Amino acid sequence: MKKLLYLFPILIIFSFSEKQPKHPNILWITCEDMSPHLGFYGEKVAKTPNLDQLAKEGVKYTNAFSTAGVCAPSRAALITGCYQTSIGAMHMRTLSPTPVLAKNDYPPGYKSYSAVIPENIKCFPEYLRKAGYYTTNNEKQDYQFEAPVTVWDENSRKAHWRNRKDKNQPFFSVFNLMVTHESMVWARNKEPLLVDPKEVEVPPYYPDDSVTRVTMARFLSNVMVMDQQVGALIQQLKDDGLYDNTIIFFYSDHGDGMPYVKREVLDRGLRVPLIIKSPFMNANITDSQLLSFVDFAPTVLSLANIPIPKSIQGQAFLGDQKSKIKRKYVYGARDRMDSEYDRVRAVNDGQYTYLRNYMPEKPYYQNIRYRLNNPIMPHLLAMKEAGKLNEKQIHWFKLSKPIEELYDYKNDPDEMNNLAENPKYASKLKELRTAHLAWMKLYKDLADTPEMDMVNGWWNGKETAPQTAQPQIKTSGNTVSISCDTKGASIGYKKSIKDTWTVYDKPVTMQKGDSLYVTAQRIGYFKNEIKMTF
Repeated sequence: MKKLLYLFPILIIFSFSEKQPKHPNILWITCEDMSPHLGFYGEKVAKTPNLDQLAKEGVKYTNAFSTAGVCAPSRAALITGCYQTSIGAMHMRTLSPTPVLAKNDYPPGYKSYSAVIPENIKCFPEYLRKAGYYTTNNEKQDYQFEAPVTVWDENSRKAHWRNRKDKNQPFFSVFNLMVTHESMVWARNKEPLLVDPKEVEVPPYYPDDSVTRVTMARFLSNVMVMDQQVGALIQQLKDDGLYDNTIIFFYSDHGDGMPYVKREVLDRGLRVPLIIKSPFMNANITDSQLLSFVDFAPTVLSLANIPIPKSIQGQAFLGDQKSKIKRKYVYGARDRMDSEYDRVRAVNDGQYTYLRNYMPEKPYYQNIRYRLNNPIMPHLLAMKEAGKLNEKQIHWFKLSKPIEELYDYKNDPDEMNNLAENPKYASKLKELRTAHLAWMKLYKDLADTPEMDMVNGWWNGKETAPQTAQPQIKTSGNTVSISCDTKGASIGYKKSIKDTWTVYDKPVTMQKGDSLYVTAQRIGYFKNEIKMTF
């Protein structure tokens, strides 16, 4: 894995190159489980010409971080603009069973649930829809809760900006590219390799042998396929005449989907690639400011000229509502992973990573069954049992952890040298510890409560989640007003069963004989739907 981020010049001031429309088109291209394995970040083995070209035409961010080393908690932060720990969405994962995880991949006594997030928090595309945007998601959500129907105009494998009826309507479209996901290392193991295993750079926490090299070559080959998929999406924009008036975000949902990287809150688990290309900004810029996933939602709202709700915890880094204060730190969290509990919190200032282990009695390594599919994982375990791992490779399998850890990413990019007890770094340790405690105080960490106790509190001690109150409909002539007694409920309506749900935000005009379908749902509650004929 390449660690060449610090070779880039630091240029953080850029200007808009032309006037931006009030509601610009915005496209998110996300990939799964990938650290910055792109040419412009220093990657030498995997070739990524499409993303390298996008970077030349946009802004390349070198200090962008997920809030978790695994997808669902990080996606909860992305869609809400709030830390997953503050909204009860920190455990991986909450909705079960899934096609990926079986019942025995969860701890004893576990009950599937949709996180009941605070009533004043919405999925941010709902605000875009209210402002007139056409929103599409293709297709993964995985937010730790079931999103209300008011979030997307389309959420399917066919979702696309091309499906909007009015081609002048602004769009916000998300495409999730799965080919770099952890599972594709074994699911695509018979596909031809696009890189030579001999050229792969093996990190010191893996044995340098054919099993490791071939597995990493498979992963980097998947990265190259993903780059081709990005190129195809960009070409669609160009074919539609939209490339020159669309803001494009490209990023990964967290670090590499490899053992001792994915699920970790070390730098390698949280640092992600990020490119933003905008026709309204200067090109070929490198920006080193610290960015967190909680900043993405407010930044999109800022670019779309939509007021940022006070409930959002992140800060905009572009647009008219751009924060005047740059970040000093980004924060990460690790909680339950499938069947295994641990609790770790991280603070990163761009160079140093501070870890606070709240369960130091637990080992670093967790026996996560899903991860055993990666060929490197059983290979590591077999070598461990045979006593063939060196000091750096055996570190992951220590039976306990220190309460605090401190790593210098710039001088120790593999984060193997814990500086927490080194007197030379006492001031940095204190600084980041203080930042961690301040963050915990500002944003209540719901992991203080055992997971099932938290869920039982949401459900008022009952066996299932509450149901959203039935929508209330009031008529005045041809005008219909809709409300719901459940605080925080999102309300949608449509006039035909085949229509897309529309976000309700003002009275609706109806004619005699019309049908009205109404749905209301607070996130984490069961929805409630009614139909009326006028």
